[in-house]
This record gives sequence, structure tokens and C-alpha cells, in this order.
Amino acid sequence: MSELLKNIDARTRLAGTNKLEILLFSLGTDGRTGRRETFGINVFKVREVMRTPAITAAPDMPSGVKGMVSLRGALVPVVDLADYIGIGAESPRDIMIVTEYNGHTQGFLVEAVDTILRLDWAQMRVPPQMLTANMGGLVTAVTELDGNKLVMMLDVERVLAETSKYDDGMVFSAIAPVNRDDLTVLFADDSSVARGQIERTLQAMNVKYIGTVNGRAAWDELQKIAGYAASSGRQVKDIIQLILTDVEMPEMDGYILTKTIKSDARFAGVPILMHSSLSSMSNMQLGKAVGVDEYVPKFEPQRLAETLTRLLLKQPSGDHAGAAH
Repeated sequence: MSELLKNIDARTRLAGTNKLEILLFSLGTDGRTGRRETFGINVFKVREVMRTPAITAAPDMPSGVKGMVSLRGALVPVVDLADYIGIGAESPRDIMIVTEYNGHTQGFLVEAVDTILRLDWAQMRVPPQMLTANMGGLVTAVTELDGNKLVMMLDVERVLAETSKYDDGMVFSAIAPVNRDDLTVLFADDSSVARGQIERTLQAMNVKYIGTVNGRAAWDELQKIAGYAASSGRQVKDIIQLILTDVEMPEMDGYILTKTIKSDARFAGVPILMHSSLSSMSNMQLGKAVGVDEYVPKFEPQRLAETLTRLLLKQPSGDHAGAAH
């Protein structure tokens, strides 16, 4: 299984090309439908794949969390994805995908891993509403392989948020409002949990916003805004003052969205803040290479608010997109 991930460092060159690699896995036969579905996770979020070590149960664990395992001296929570999603699979899940994103490490129990598939983000589609409802909103993108095989990308950020018992109410209440009523942020993120946190952050700041579900939708919205600006004799920067984007999104990722915006003179003067769970130094440097003004890890509302405030009010900073930590 380690062979699947042996060359993961070399895969950083995919970023900025609108391509990704996903690790395919299964959770067993869905007790509700009788089908054995295929799921995917971005390889950038996978640290290793291994046989599941002994799991130690702990009291008061959130739903779906089976307990903890010790990996090289660190305690890592383990989530049984089949139980969490509620598919009722009965087959053993003795393979563990160890993931690392948003500054957290966790294990996902799966029935089997298949292969690593290289795709263009344009092949990843927003899931149909019926599928979204059937999967409890846990699927952020889908793609179809040869033989009508459907691959579903799970919203692993939501899994982390819901299984880590993260209580952020006090965090949002501590965010200082921006004393301006002429500021608007446009944001793009395919995760419903991330969109919710962005909205709560902007609401706490008292800043207006336009939300979109991926880079393609954001670009379409920006085209409309640019058209309106031109017809009314204004500049885009007078209508929206900042663009906030995720990296991983179906149809168009954040790198391509940024490159597209930065190469279009109509959007001059509008800073782009990249907001991603892929917060390694290499990802930050890639963001800087395509023109991102700054880079903030996800699920840090206070830090996001502080960075948004500084960029919106055009206050100087010693930080740069590639120097975030």
C-alpha cells in the first residue's frame, strides 16, 4: 500500500495545472442500496495507507469515531467512514487511510483502497441534488469513469469539523467588526462547513459577501460583476474589495481561478486571499506563484478575520502568501 503514495512529493507539480490525483477507496456494500460505491480523497491530504493498528476506545467519542491509535508516539482519532456516513456496510474495514489537513491528523477506516487516479478538476462536477441529499451533504464533487463508474469526493473537512467536537462560538464572538458599510467579499468554497465558517466570520465582521460553490461559479459571478461595472462606468474594485478562494474545488480549482483573475486587467486592485486546508509551505508557495496576495489555513476564524480586515482596509503587513505559517 505504501507504493501508492511513494512519490507524493513529486505530485506538487500538479498544482496550478487544474489537475489533481485522488486515492480511490471503498467502504463496502451500501446496506440501503445494495451497491458498492467508490469514493475518493485528494492525495495531498493522505499521509499513508496502512493496516489498522489496535484501536483504543475512549469515552464520550463523537459519532463515527471508534477510538484512538498510536502512530509514532502520537494519538490519532479514528473515524469509521461507513458508520459516519450511515451506509450500513457489514464488511470488515481493516485498512486505515491516515490523513493530514487543517493541521490535524486522523485515520479513516475503509474496506479497501484501489488506485490513484489523475484527473482534471474540470472532470469533477458538483453533485446532483438527489445524490447530495442521499449522502447527507457529505459529497462535494463527483466524476464518472469508464463503465459508468461514479466516484464521489467526500467532504473530509466536514468530517473533521463534526468529529473533533470543535466549539467555535466563542471564537466568532471575539471577532471585531469592521466599521465600514461599503465592503464586499466574494468567496468560493465547495465545502458546506467551510462556507458556513466563512459566512459567520464575515457576518461577525459586518462585511457583505457573495458566496459561490467552486472556482467556475466564482468566475461566472465575477464576469457578471465586471459586465455591470463596465456598463455603469465603474471599476470592479469599487464593487467587490476582496476575493477569498479555496484550493480544491470541482470544475475549476483555486490556483486556476487566481491565475485567470490576475491575468485580467478588469480585476486590478482586488486582492486574492487563498483559504485552504492544504496549508503546507509548498502549497503556500504555489499560491504565491499564481499571484495570491496572502494564504490563510482553514478553520482559524480569528486569523481569517484579522487577515481580511488588514487586506480590506489596506493595512501594511510583513507577511506574504508564501510566508504564512
